[in-house]
Amino acid sequence: MVTLVVVINTLISLLLFYIAWRVWKFKRILRLISDTLTNYEKCSHALLYTAPEKIYCLQQNIHHLRQGNQRLELQIQQIRQIMSLLILGRQIWQRYLSSKLLTLQQIRNS
Repeated sequence: MVTLVVVINTLISLLLFYIAWRVWKFKRILRLISDTLTNYEKCSHALLYTAPEKIYCLQQNIHHLRQGNQRLELQIQQIRQIMSLLILGRQIWQRYLSSKLLTLQQIRNS
């Protein structure tokens, strides 16, 4: 009878030792996960802490670029108008010269 009690106690002790070992292993895994998540949180905090200021600066840069772009578009429009006037002037000049040449030819032929 004593042997049976000793065997049962030994089995219970082994079972509890196994459970304690698994709990210790699980605790170690949880500590690693916790440390990893803490590191992620620190990195994301460092990154996101300055994000509003950076976003504001980028918005300002975009605003300035858009203003510069508007000025450039106005200049492009003015250059196009100048080019159109030059082309129109050239066409008028060519018509004037061709009409003068026709007039001269008609005078010579008559």
